[in-house]
Parts: sequence; C-alpha cells; structure tokens
Amino acid sequence: MKTWLKIAVSIWITGIIIAGISFPMVRVPETWWQFPLIPGLEEKARNIIFHVPISWATVVAFVMSMIYGVLYLRKKDIDYDLRSVSSAGLGLLLCVLATLTGAIWAKFNWGSFWNWDPRQTSIFILLLIYGAYFVLRSAIDEEERRATLSSVYSILAGVTVPFFIFVMPRIMSGLHPGSLGDEQGNLPVLEFKMATNMLIVFFASLIGFTLLYFWMYSLKIRTMRIERQIQHETEIN
Repeated sequence: MKTWLKIAVSIWITGIIIAGISFPMVRVPETWWQFPLIPGLEEKARNIIFHVPISWATVVAFVMSMIYGVLYLRKKDIDYDLRSVSSAGLGLLLCVLATLTGAIWAKFNWGSFWNWDPRQTSIFILLLIYGAYFVLRSAIDEEERRATLSSVYSILAGVTVPFFIFVMPRIMSGLHPGSLGDEQGNLPVLEFKMATNMLIVFFASLIGFTLLYFWMYSLKIRTMRIERQIQHETEIN
C-alpha cells in the first residue's frame, strides 16, 4: 500500500473514531454534527459505528483466506498459502475484536457480557473453527503438505462463515436485533433507519475498516514472505 494511501486511511479512521465517540446524541438534532437518539439504544447506538464494520471486515478476511486456499490448490504456488494464512490470522484478530465490541454492547443492553445469544454463539464457533486452523498448521512441519491441508480447511471453514454470520442468527430466536421473532426487524442498521449524518459515518466506517484490513494484510504478507525467506536461508546454511 502506497504511503499517501496509508496516511489517508489513518486520517479516515481517526475521523471516524472522533465522530463516533464525540458527536453528541440529542433528541432533536439542530446541526449536522449531532446524532439523534435512537429509542432503546440511546448512547449505546455509537457501538454500531464500530462493531458492525469490524464484523464486516472479519467476513472479508475469512472469505479472502478461502479464495487464496482455492488458488493454492489450483496452482500449487506457496505464495497463495502465505496469503491465505495471513488473511485467516487477521480474520481471527478481527473476530476477537468483533466479539469484544459485541460483549460490551451486550453488557449495557442485556445486563451481562455474554448471554449465549445465537449471534454470540455463532461468532464463538467461528473463533473455535479458525483457532483449530492454526492448531492444524502448527502440527504439520512439511511445507507443501501443510499448505495443502490448510487450504482445504480454509475452504471448508470459509463456507461456514456466511451461515454463522448471516443465517444462523436470523433463524433462531435471540436477544440480538434481527433474530427470529424480532418485531422490529433489523432495527437501524440493515434497514437504514439511521439519520443521514449517522448513516454517512457508518458507511465511512465500513470503508475505513475494510481499507484498514487490506493495509494490515499487505504488511502481514510481506512479513510472512521475509520470515519464509530467512527460514529457507537458515536451513541451507
């Protein structure tokens, strides 16, 4: 990623954080920098600006890992394996962050950090699935075999992501907005019921965290390549 783009992403994310945290929420907004209070959420609605985009970036990372797993099996280029594992690692990190921001939401909305709501359960299962992915990789020393098995696993794991993120939480009753039986549907997010200024900040956050993922991904893949090169040179010497 080019230097100017890194600077732009840094400024972009900083602006989102400042807006998401500092813009006041009032019953009757009078200026563009005032968010309206969302009934039932009030100040807690700020978490939408961070939790949902982080969750989205998690999905992007896991899907990218699956795509590079497919490419490795087709072309047997070890660089695709490095790309796949790099994206899976970032996906796991983002998944942890999504879990933490969701737990904070749960604490102030439902009274406790963890309630085994279907959406909390599904993200916990994803943490286990991708945690097992790295356990699998660490258990295999031979590079080509490790890459092949990891690619197959990343494909199988990637297929489950849409189900656990988008399907399972909606076909089961639960506390999370959008669950089965929720009379208010998706609430502010998917039905775009937020005020225009809050919606702009929300979409800016989606773009920002997606770009942040690709920035971290470019750094991670470069690091993985250097580590592999050093390891090969050490083995030769």
